[in-house]
Amino acid sequence: MTKRHFQASVDIEIPFHDVDMMAVVWHGHYCKYFEIARCALLDQFDYNYLQMRDSGYFWPLIDLRLRFVKPARFGQTVSVQATLAEWENRLKIDYLLTDKLSGTRLCKGYSIQVAVDAQSGEMRFESPPVLFDKLGVSKP
Repeated sequence: MTKRHFQASVDIEIPFHDVDMMAVVWHGHYCKYFEIARCALLDQFDYNYLQMRDSGYFWPLIDLRLRFVKPARFGQTVSVQATLAEWENRLKIDYLLTDKLSGTRLCKGYSIQVAVDAQSGEMRFESPPVLFDKLGVSKP
């Protein structure tokens, strides 16, 4: 299989409604920031959630991990990078959230999604051919 590199990065200015009384981002919002970067990544190969549904598959998250290094704060601009790490049997996306100005690592993590047949509701144990077509890679 041809190994390709898929990566997207988005910048987010931390809004007031995402922080606690100490102006620190509430931990649950990091999932939202990862999701924004994930959608930018999926858009790169034209297989975001609407295209997934239209292709006959749902891709629910089955695992999400975050490791907090330093807090993000109100008004800070952060960069969130999403990298497609695996796609043969599942979608594993790695994330890195850094301070835009200094490059300081604030949070890292990953998510795992699996294909579920929209008709039968059954989980597939390998990614469907449509994903390989969208990525422009051959199936192993």
